[in-house]
Amino acid sequence: MKKIIIVIDGPAGAGKTTVGRMLADCLGYRYIDTGALYRGVAFEAKAAELRIDDDSALENFCKTLKFEFVRDKRGVRILSGGLDITEKIRHPEITMLASKVSARPIVRKFLFGLQREMGLKKGVVLDGRDMGTVVFPDADIKFFLDASAEIRTHRRYNDLKSICYQTLDEIERDIKQRDKNDSSRDIAPLKPAPDAIIIDSTNFSAKEVVHLMLSYIKEVL
Repeated sequence: MKKIIIVIDGPAGAGKTTVGRMLADCLGYRYIDTGALYRGVAFEAKAAELRIDDDSALENFCKTLKFEFVRDKRGVRILSGGLDITEKIRHPEITMLASKVSARPIVRKFLFGLQREMGLKKGVVLDGRDMGTVVFPDADIKFFLDASAEIRTHRRYNDLKSICYQTLDEIERDIKQRDKNDSSRDIAPLKPAPDAIIIDSTNFSAKEVVHLMLSYIKEVL
């Protein structure tokens, strides 16, 4: 069976990561969480006490970064320079900083090349904000996963409650701010690709969303 490139875009908390992992497992594909790459840059930049608006320093700094995804018994992990940073990049402070980092052209240029390299072998599921519009406009199938703000807030709360103590109101505020940042930025704003299949997951479980996606993928295959 031929291998294809599948992309899933959508706002924070829509379920892209959960669905993307499950979909990749069903197909025997690699899973790439591109949002984790931006979080990784944000985490490392903060650790280096680097100013996000210093493009010259940021460009040189990005050249030193080496990210990779590995799978172990806990699932897909992201390594930076060989060190596991999976949990560290999930904290709200890094999340909001990643939103700012993703607006910097120099960071997008750096990660564009890395994402293309990861995906061109095909047999891959990538999720993010601009996979179908910018990074892989030639993807074999594109999904845009959305959900109501209320549902997205509760999902993010359940994801984060084991590693931080944000309230529902704080998480809702952060999600709305990220929505505003991602959709209004000049470079690669969050929006569905013209040929994307739009799925509203508000009233669906992750398994139901994956089942629906598989029905579309089977048509392509």
